[in-house]
Amino acid sequence: MRHTYTTTALDESTWPAFAALVERNNGVFGGCWCIGFHPEGVARGNAALNRERKHGRVRGGSTHSALVFDGADCVGWCQFGKPDELPWIKNRAAYEKELVALPDWRIACCFVGKGHRRQGVFAAALSGALDLIADSGGGRVEGYPEDAALVAAGFLFHGALSTYEQLGFARDRKIGKHRWVVSRVVEAS
Repeated sequence: MRHTYTTTALDESTWPAFAALVERNNGVFGGCWCIGFHPEGVARGNAALNRERKHGRVRGGSTHSALVFDGADCVGWCQFGKPDELPWIKNRAAYEKELVALPDWRIACCFVGKGHRRQGVFAAALSGALDLIADSGGGRVEGYPEDAALVAAGFLFHGALSTYEQLGFARDRKIGKHRWVVSRVVEAS
């Protein structure tokens, strides 16, 4: 079955659909609410506080995500932001070891709801994030995907390497057993 997805930015008007997706999936990754890569990080064991923090960022315009919709249902997202908005990345010590310059934008976490995986949702989300980045002036974008052929799909917080490569990202350097830094330049729209 082929799906036609639409993407839109996470904001106050789309918050209810985003929150419904997170709630349908038990708070996502143990109640993270997609706050883990922000400066305040995850309040472990306190999903209510994580939800409150994320909603506060949405209201304040200090979080960015491309939400994927299948009809009226939000089925996934791709979070992105400036490095100071999303300072926490996995394999940070290895990342910083060979760092030359920070990117203009980072792709942080991504999530696809149960029942929608392996149906092109992440590709739609990543593409939507790149469109939103172009609308915000473009620049060099980094992602930190894993080689999905070597890890379980449930642990692809940053997405699959193959999807990034299909959307024009090039491998920069390896920073973990299966994790890569990939980048591409997005022109302003």
